[in-house]
Amino acid sequence: MDASDWDERYAARDLVWSAEPNRFVAELVSPLTPGTAIDIAAGEGRNAIWLAEQGWHVVATDYSPVAIERARARALEVLGENAGQVTARVADATMPAPGGPAAYDLAVFCYLQLPRDELRRAFREGVSAVRPGGHVVIVAHAGRNLAEGWGGPGDRSVLYDPDEVVDAVEDLPVEVERAEIRVRPVETDEGPREALDTVAVLRRR
Repeated sequence: MDASDWDERYAARDLVWSAEPNRFVAELVSPLTPGTAIDIAAGEGRNAIWLAEQGWHVVATDYSPVAIERARARALEVLGENAGQVTARVADATMPAPGGPAAYDLAVFCYLQLPRDELRRAFREGVSAVRPGGHVVIVAHAGRNLAEGWGGPGDRSVLYDPDEVVDAVEDLPVEVERAEIRVRPVETDEGPREALDTVAVLRRR
């Protein structure tokens, strides 16, 4: 899907994604000391807004202008006078991040599902945006989800398992602190289901 496809998808509904933060993002970021963060492919800003509520100053990027307008509006609605803690900008995940190299303490990738070469470029730019000692948190629909889980894209080329994350960042200046499959319960019209997500935490060297 290109940016115009996502524009149409976001414009068609009040909220494409949940208003709540991703459970794994919240779990992994909660122990960290708030600082500056970039939420890459932020969509409507659910994770960025939650980060701001925890005391982070966040740049939320997405290549869909409609998503970014939604993120700005939701930040104002939810955060009120603190809405300035979230700066929402149109940007491509595979290009250098706003702010330049080593500008952030944290980068978040939440369900950025790209083909392998584009994913490597996005991870490279995300790592470059984080200063030494900072973290990169990755949550994605896993490849195993196709056969063993529920939901998510049906195209294996945009899904990735933990070992594929490790392979994608092999040449980058990071230590892999965690790379694993996690189960995410999902309520559906047919009853409860279980999705399989790849969850990874990288520490910038």
